[in-house]
Amino acid sequence: MGRLNFLYQMDLPHRAVVVFIYLFDRANAKGECWPSETTIAKELKMSKTTVRRAIRDLRQAALLETEQRFRDNGGKSSLLFKLRMK
Repeated sequence: MGRLNFLYQMDLPHRAVVVFIYLFDRANAKGECWPSETTIAKELKMSKTTVRRAIRDLRQAALLETEQRFRDNGGKSSLLFKLRMK
């Protein structure tokens, strides 16, 4: 069995599955990565709105936690994505 079989068996929209696999592919050993929503959308050829919906789907399924990151000047940076495997 593959490491992501649990994902394929869940009742998730296609957008959520694709975004999870994208994040999984870019995650470090702790299951964390921090690509911007713009980068995800561009590389997956999706709209930013679709990426945001996918992130919401993954949060609701308890497969993803996000944490807002900030720049030194206090401005917002990309989200920190923390993958949760079931």
